[in-house]
Amino acid sequence: MAPITEVEGRRVALSNLDKVLYPEDGFTKGELLHYYATTAQVLLPHLRDRPVSFLRYPDGPDGQLFFTKNVPPGTPDWVTTAEVPRSEGPARMVLVQDLATLMWAANLVTEFHTHQWTADDPGEADRLVFDLDPGPPATVVQCCEVALWLRERLAADGIEAYAKTSGAKGLHLLAGVRGASSERVSEYAKALAVEAERALPELVVHRMTRSLRPGKVFVDWSQNAARKTTAAPYTVRARSVPAVSTPVTWDEVAGCGRAEQFVFRAADAGARVRNHGDLLAPLFDRRRAAALP
Repeated sequence: MAPITEVEGRRVALSNLDKVLYPEDGFTKGELLHYYATTAQVLLPHLRDRPVSFLRYPDGPDGQLFFTKNVPPGTPDWVTTAEVPRSEGPARMVLVQDLATLMWAANLVTEFHTHQWTADDPGEADRLVFDLDPGPPATVVQCCEVALWLRERLAADGIEAYAKTSGAKGLHLLAGVRGASSERVSEYAKALAVEAERALPELVVHRMTRSLRPGKVFVDWSQNAARKTTAAPYTVRARSVPAVSTPVTWDEVAGCGRAEQFVFRAADAGARVRNHGDLLAPLFDRRRAAALP
């Protein structure tokens, strides 16, 4: 029997706490759950009201990885769910609204991925995202160069951008938007990706074609599509080490000279939150959300 822990009045089974998930670090499932419990105050606002896709890796990143988009079997009846539109017909997805749900989900051993819209208004996007993915030998250093260009270009349209590491190889840019569908946001993001490729032809590619990507940064605009999700801020990734998708300052982006500077592990998160707070908190201020030009 898995031990039962009471979390905010809910009974949550937490299992296999000594299981090593990341052999390179010796990082255990218990340490993963502790990370989520202690980071909940900054993570939960980024999950709340957004249907969540789980990228599960119960045997660690070297084991099987699989997406769970619908409500998983065995989900407690107190977990909030929402009906979401899909091309093949409506489905139900989990909403991670509180600490108890976060700990239940974290016990599944999962990355948290969210849409750029909320469950109460799936027809309107409230986020714009760019996923900057480097093709070797390019690294996150080159992603930072592209991010600075995109930040300036977005600002010219009155859109304020924020950055976070992907927790993998690249960088994510996020912005608050209003008054547009996911389709319209996707069109705008694609236009900027094409513009970035024209401005930085030796550095940027806007198409996913693998043969075009070595040594360049793929500006992935497609994650703005209503059906797609992006790794949430503060999620731990299924990589060789427990790397976290971590918000970063623009000074850090401008000063990035080595890829190692942008590898933040779960153990680093507490100090960064104490020092910086949530660098993405302005995204929750709807007065700062911009209308697309």
